[in-house]
Amino acid sequence: MWIGNWEVSNLNLPIIGAISSQFTSLSPTSPVRLGSRLLGVGTATPTTCYTQQELIERFRINDRRIRKMLLSGGIEQRYLCLPEADSAGGPVEESQSELLKKHRETSLCVGANALRKCLQNAALDILDVDYLCVVTTTGFLVPGLSALFIKELGLRKSTSRVDIVGMGCNAGLNGMNVVASWAIANPGKIAVMLGGEICSAAYVYAERIDVAVVNGLFGDGAAAVALCAGPNPDTLPDMAPLPRLEAFASHVISDAVDAMRFDWDDEFGKFSFSLDPSVPYVVGANAEEAIDSLLRPRGLRRSQIAHWLVHSGGKKVIDAVRVNLGLSEHDLRHTRGVLRDFGNVSSGSFLFSYERLLGDKCAQSGDYGVMMTMGPGSTIETALLHWPNELDGRRAAQHDDGPTC
Repeated sequence: MWIGNWEVSNLNLPIIGAISSQFTSLSPTSPVRLGSRLLGVGTATPTTCYTQQELIERFRINDRRIRKMLLSGGIEQRYLCLPEADSAGGPVEESQSELLKKHRETSLCVGANALRKCLQNAALDILDVDYLCVVTTTGFLVPGLSALFIKELGLRKSTSRVDIVGMGCNAGLNGMNVVASWAIANPGKIAVMLGGEICSAAYVYAERIDVAVVNGLFGDGAAAVALCAGPNPDTLPDMAPLPRLEAFASHVISDAVDAMRFDWDDEFGKFSFSLDPSVPYVVGANAEEAIDSLLRPRGLRRSQIAHWLVHSGGKKVIDAVRVNLGLSEHDLRHTRGVLRDFGNVSSGSFLFSYERLLGDKCAQSGDYGVMMTMGPGSTIETALLHWPNELDGRRAAQHDDGPTC
């Protein structure tokens, strides 16, 4: 099969699926892989920030067990779009229609900021975007957010688009899989994945431990990443070292299909999140198999992974992943840092960590990294990053100026 001027072998998936779990190499006209490069990333949040103690008071949580649980969960603050408190300083109930309106308006505002930041970091313009994938779980709209973003931001009317709704916290990597596949099928064109999660648009209020866990964990935020595929680095913008997506792998835990849900709750008359207490143990017990299924076919071991970008699902989830994969606290420093400063921002969490990794300037040519997200299904999604060795002198010099890890 020919894509542009490049012959790609072993494409045995439908065209719309392109390449999912493994990128194939070019043959025989080029010795370089046609992989998707991450050109830039951007994140954004609402302007209103609350400490965990402030939220405990706002949500009127008086149960000592719940207060202790929330204050010991590794979260210091979160950005949330909440209505003004009532006269007694407590939460104001929002109807389902009001929550959907908040999802739409806040997603567009925060998501637009994340997308602009991403494109600025990639030295791109809004009119450079050829494909837009929008991921969300915190609300359902028709038309979807992708069409609304095209109108709001002034993207070209010919921009291809797709909406991924309802997959949960793992959906960011599901979206990146779709975007990377499209980029490979359209070399030289710019594809963007935007995860917009307004978790406060899914809150209900009650002094119950299951409700308190959700209200004490999630934050609002958006993250965007721009990708482009080309036969060699010279076809991409001249900037700092660009990691390449080498592979994706999924691990579905069917026995735990009901462990994480977002469905209608008759008691509250609206949709609400539900998290089973077993989630950390389910994720931990399956983490090793999920990662090995990503690395083993590529002849890699966990010890060869220099950078770990794991979803900030919660303190117990992070602990379970660390123990079962044999990772260090340093490996998960960004995962814990994002949880501390933003809470769980659902599908965009791992890109918040990736942004911090880039800020460290620690990645070196030849390094491998793993992205890992977890969510309803129950599912563990993974992706393999590689900082290739064929960097030009200017990029290498920029990289070497950074601090060592």
